[in-house]
Amino acid sequence: MTNVLTQDGLKTMPTSGTRVHQAHGMSVISIQSQVAYGHVGNSAAVFPMQMHGIDVIAVPTTLLSNRPGYATLRGRVLDAELVADLLRGVEERGAVDHACMILSGYLGSPEIATVVADFVARARLRNPALRYACDPVLGDRDRGLFVQVDIPPLVRDRLCPLAEIITPNHFEFEWLSGAKAATTDQVITQAQVLLGRGPTTVIVTSAELADTPDGRIDTLAVERSRAFRVRTPRLPISPNGTGDLFAALYTAACVLDKDTPDALAHAASAIFAVLERTAARRTEEMRIVESAEQLAHPPRSFDLTRL
Repeated sequence: MTNVLTQDGLKTMPTSGTRVHQAHGMSVISIQSQVAYGHVGNSAAVFPMQMHGIDVIAVPTTLLSNRPGYATLRGRVLDAELVADLLRGVEERGAVDHACMILSGYLGSPEIATVVADFVARARLRNPALRYACDPVLGDRDRGLFVQVDIPPLVRDRLCPLAEIITPNHFEFEWLSGAKAATTDQVITQAQVLLGRGPTTVIVTSAELADTPDGRIDTLAVERSRAFRVRTPRLPISPNGTGDLFAALYTAACVLDKDTPDALAHAASAIFAVLERTAARRTEEMRIVESAEQLAHPPRSFDLTRL
């Protein structure tokens, strides 16, 4: 039995055998941070996926006023029990049965990392066709690790092996693989180590390598038998949430059945459009809503190189 609020007041209704089904279209369960102001986590990921015609079931791991980096920060990381309860509710509505993918990002605590790993494993048993994309939000080149010390090992040892797709930035990639990767060949070699642990595709974003030309930034996709690179101009900005946006765009492309090279090219082209507009506006936060049309149909397409 469950309580339902109706025009006549709170009523108790039977729930056995009943579900509110999502349409049999495309849906993604996105488990990430949420902010009231700005664009990081689900606040950067949901709208871009919706612009691709994807229904997003957004489960927060944090509720914050804004991202860290501003003079003040309100809100908190959610209790793991609450996140687990929200995910149970998502399961009870039958969302796992009809979702195409799960996407996870910033987790907030080691307990939440465990909750997400348990949910993914459970969901995959229930729906073997369900794919999992793990964006291992751990740190970056400028700040090093910026999450609680117990989170990175859980992401490496529990979440990444469950995922088909992982999307670390260059710093996170080196941490996960346990070795420096200063050249394209080293990235491919170290990505093979990660592929041996479970994923089928490793995407390395924001790669600055010895063979990356000045004024450019590389994004590489590595699979067991092939690898690709897309190279985009470096813009004079580094807003927060770019990794969250890229993971969402790449996930959207996968849901739309784009192959790895096409998904990589699409995500790189779309995020460049957003960042180009952000640079022109000279704002701290990405101009995601303002770039709505460019998210699904980027005006510029960057060439892909097979490595």
